Amino acid sequence: MSLLSRINAAERSDADHRAIAIWLAAVAALVFIMVVVGGLTRLTESGLSITEWKPVTGALPPMSEEHWQAEFDLYRQIPQYQLINKGMSLAEFKTIYWWEWSHRFLGRLIGLAFFVPFVWFLVTRRVERALLPRLVGLFVLGGMQGVLGWWMVMSGLTERTEVSQYRLAAHLGLATLIYMALVWTVFDLQRGKATRALGGIAKAALALVIFVFLQTILGAFVAGLRAGAVYNTWPLMDGAWLPDGLMRMSPLWHNFFENHLTVQFQHRIAAYLLLLAALWHWFAARRTAAADSAGLLLLAIVLQALLGIWTVLWVVPIPLGAAHQAGALIVLTLAFAHAHRVMR
Repeated sequence: MSLLSRINAAERSDADHRAIAIWLAAVAALVFIMVVVGGLTRLTESGLSITEWKPVTGALPPMSEEHWQAEFDLYRQIPQYQLINKGMSLAEFKTIYWWEWSHRFLGRLIGLAFFVPFVWFLVTRRVERALLPRLVGLFVLGGMQGVLGWWMVMSGLTERTEVSQYRLAAHLGLATLIYMALVWTVFDLQRGKATRALGGIAKAALALVIFVFLQTILGAFVAGLRAGAVYNTWPLMDGAWLPDGLMRMSPLWHNFFENHLTVQFQHRIAAYLLLLAALWHWFAARRTAAADSAGLLLLAIVLQALLGIWTVLWVVPIPLGAAHQAGALIVLTLAFAHAHRVMR
């Protein structure tokens, strides 16, 4: 191959990488929006308003008053209506229905936004062989997320008045993992792949990414139990630094996932530890080329912690709850951007 041919091939490869990066960044943005809408669906108690899973025909909302009444009749058969929302009007039902429908519609839109360009990039031979398994894996994870979402909804249709906090955490966790994989792939395409030979700063940056992800999962348990609606004081909880009743359930492990006090307490403690870890990491990186990104990450974590305190003190109003969930993804994005930078 001549030098000119190699230059042209390299330019085409760079152009393909840019195009694929733009596409995946757009999909990641849709996933970000979907996670926030999912949080709003939870905050508005709308997640059980659609009691059937119709991947194709469910793409259309009710188109007549007769169809609306049929959907409402299905909802009135589940425990959430019978024990909590009995007497709800059809107009009130439509409000919660639209939240859940919007969440599911976004899921379908993300599937199309991924699949159609993916096929086009494949047909036009713009996807390099090394990238193909990652893209296929992302598509499979997206399909699994839809199934997991319905499995979550099923937990609230028969015996419970809301979905299982375990399944909610799994649903949010997989959505976050998909978002993380999309963002990391975009960085790889834009900046080049990160090295495998990691120094101390890079390892610490990756540890922060994992810490932020785990804190997000702890937040899912807070949301699943609505634990943020109790113990609405700060810095004390129930009038103490170490409140009574943290381990009142038996067996012991139930407290970490089912005890409202313990679930909120561990989310608070994890936030403090994350803040200290980010501060230490910024101090360690302050004389490196990554000092600015480490500082930005620290600032984002501080703001997210303050937003969390505000949300608890105000007993989780819907706008603050949604902002706090969006803030978690913003922190995660900045943690990824920083980690990718120091790994290179």
